[in-house]
Amino acid sequence: MALYSYKAIDRRGRSLMGQIEAINLIDLELRLQRMGLDLIVGGLSSRRASMFKGAIGRPELINFCFHLEQLTSAGVAIIESLTDLRDSVENPRFREILSGLIESIQGGQGLSAAMADYSDVFPKVFASLIRAGEETGRMSQVLKSLAENLKWEDELIAQTKKLMMYPAFVGSIVLSVTMFLMIYLVPQMLGFIKSTGQAIPLQTRILIGVSDFFINYWWGVLLAPVVAFAALKLALARSQVFRYQFDNFKLHLPLIGPIQHKIILSRFASIFAMMYSAGITILDCIKTAEDIAGNLVVQEGLVRAGQQIAEGKNVSTAFQDVGLFPPLVIRMLRVGESSGKLDTALLNVSYFYNRDVKEAIGKVEVMIEPAMTVILGALLGWVMLSVLGPIYDSISKIKF
Repeated sequence: MALYSYKAIDRRGRSLMGQIEAINLIDLELRLQRMGLDLIVGGLSSRRASMFKGAIGRPELINFCFHLEQLTSAGVAIIESLTDLRDSVENPRFREILSGLIESIQGGQGLSAAMADYSDVFPKVFASLIRAGEETGRMSQVLKSLAENLKWEDELIAQTKKLMMYPAFVGSIVLSVTMFLMIYLVPQMLGFIKSTGQAIPLQTRILIGVSDFFINYWWGVLLAPVVAFAALKLALARSQVFRYQFDNFKLHLPLIGPIQHKIILSRFASIFAMMYSAGITILDCIKTAEDIAGNLVVQEGLVRAGQQIAEGKNVSTAFQDVGLFPPLVIRMLRVGESSGKLDTALLNVSYFYNRDVKEAIGKVEVMIEPAMTVILGALLGWVMLSVLGPIYDSISKIKF
């Protein structure tokens, strides 16, 4: 099938544009009719163009889960639920995906199997949980858990962005102020100091060297972060060993490392609990959780834990041996195993880490502002001391 661009109108007379795969124009028109659209004009398009249009974000997935959870709880058939959702979404790309899901289900596939055709939109864990919900008849509970997990991830990302925006903003200001001082202000003031003919102190000589560097290599100062970022991305993509070492380095960064470690383990515990409560085996839960770890060090630990569990060890002992969780969490897992409520124990682990992450982010936010203020103050103080010190010495030697 080829990719077609189209312009169509819906039942309410709204004009919509998008892209969808079809055999020919007749097939395109039939597909749009099944989507509740009337074709106005259509033609072949390039797949490259579709890669950057209508990306599916987390809000759409949250709405997807919430909508299906409400309707399935009310006893509405899955096809009717998807049709109702398709007619209400604004994102053309997501509208096409929902139409594809409906077509696949009408063709005899289950929802999870239909989702597998859109792995770039629905992650592997998403489809696995939906499949478990289909097999156990707990679709509404699975959808509710997915919606809550997606909301938590969305809030966490928003908090992380908020945490990073302030230092990035202040850091750009510090860099701008530094370049202004070194390139424009300092050279003018140093000209006066040199004209006095007196001995220049060490801190002033250092300031002169730094100022000369900025004047001669200002382009390098601006280009260095870009080059470093590109080199880092290339090295991470090319070398598995480097990526492992970099992931290990991130986990051991002061302040940020422990927070990242807790975020990863919290996500793992939450996904593990959802999958286990949905009826998925422990080994399959761990195998799927390996893909969402996002860190090779943690992923390797999960692999080793899975191997030990496959060899006969219980969950708490395996996680204790690989050193993924602190002793308190291991005790919670051990209690969950002995009581037969491992999913509840894992949810408690997730809650434990969520609370710690929120507290840690709050503490870092409080620390960042005074730290950046001290850095900027120290920079300005060094410049003033290096410039005004010799000037003061010159004035003090003048006899009136």
